Amino acid sequence: MSGHRVAITGVGVLAPGGVGAKSFWSLLSDGRTATRAISFFDASAYRSRIAAEVDFDPAEHGLSSQEIRRMDRAAQFAVVAAREALADSGLEPAELDPTRTGVTVGSAVGATMALEAEYRVVSDDGRLDTVDHRYAVPQLYDHLVPSSFATEVAWAVGAEGPAAVISTGCTSGLDAVGHACELIREGSAEVMVAGATDAPISPITVACFDAIKATSPRNDDAEHASRPFDRTRNGFVLGEGSAVFVLERLDHARRRNARVYAEIAGFASRSNAFHMTGLRPDGNEMAEAIRTALDEARLDPDQVDYVNAHGSGTQQNDIHETAAVKQVLGEHAYRTPMSSIKSMVGHSLGAIGSIEIAASVLAIENGVVPPTANLTEPDPRCDLDYVPLTAREWATDVVLTVGSGFGGFQSAMVLAKPGSGAR
Repeated sequence: MSGHRVAITGVGVLAPGGVGAKSFWSLLSDGRTATRAISFFDASAYRSRIAAEVDFDPAEHGLSSQEIRRMDRAAQFAVVAAREALADSGLEPAELDPTRTGVTVGSAVGATMALEAEYRVVSDDGRLDTVDHRYAVPQLYDHLVPSSFATEVAWAVGAEGPAAVISTGCTSGLDAVGHACELIREGSAEVMVAGATDAPISPITVACFDAIKATSPRNDDAEHASRPFDRTRNGFVLGEGSAVFVLERLDHARRRNARVYAEIAGFASRSNAFHMTGLRPDGNEMAEAIRTALDEARLDPDQVDYVNAHGSGTQQNDIHETAAVKQVLGEHAYRTPMSSIKSMVGHSLGAIGSIEIAASVLAIENGVVPPTANLTEPDPRCDLDYVPLTAREWATDVVLTVGSGFGGFQSAMVLAKPGSGAR
């Protein structure tokens, strides 16, 4: 990679089973699951009635009554995570040059919960053919345009530099951080507050995934429903959450003696131009993204210590990315632990890529690989080391984290401990 080197110096996480990075890591390292029956609405009529929900009280996390009224749940997640990340970085907003500080936020489905709730009101629960706008909240436009997420985070941290929302389906969280990294590398910003957020657990989202039978119907055993790489898997479990990071130039971080979680050593994104939801079993497009990310990092495949998998728990995804990892890492793939945290926190759509980045940098920080929960009957077609059930102490200097999204998006990021040989 040319240009400035980019460090992650602050982490903020809101995830199922743990609000805050410390609680999130505790859940992962313990191998606990946060999947349960949906409590946000009556889901009795749906095929899949389970999800991974965040136990979140916005007032307890510092949001004012006006902010709560103004923002969709996903925007609230992003603002709280951004504040945690900034505090964790040790940077004070007053110390930042606002015009050199930017924001990127990834989201797959935007303000789904607020939009659905408002539609129910203005349509009188669907009984009106023509909606009555007089009953809509004044913030309805902000709910309609996902760009409001970047606006809210920029206001929260005082950023007046580049600001954008990245929406590339389930790779949004990886792509938003990758875009922020590029802005620092090219000199458009010195500090970026970057991550992703989604709060999709609503009737419309559940109905959409029911229609294509993508989510698990294992409603009688929600805790063990998400089973990536397991022979008995039957779909993913919907989740929600947010992870936001402070990214800054590595030399800037070192001058102020900041803690550096990891360096973003390489990033690449590809499209398969093949099918809206389908994946080829050979994994060629993901393999190309992985190969390019490693080339940018100037690392050989056998220097990867851990692969943080997309691991959604669908048949085609698990086979696709297993093939991609083997194609690039070769024999080293069989010696490299690879796990899916979706087994514990579900699939939060656009947010999950950033949540998995958080898991990756915390794995580097702690020298521990989180497990794939619920993996008790390995699929013989998935024959790598998926770290079943229990976390593993492991020297983790270089992590490859990958994502795959509807629409054919494939992304890969290489995170490295400074001094590990990257670049």
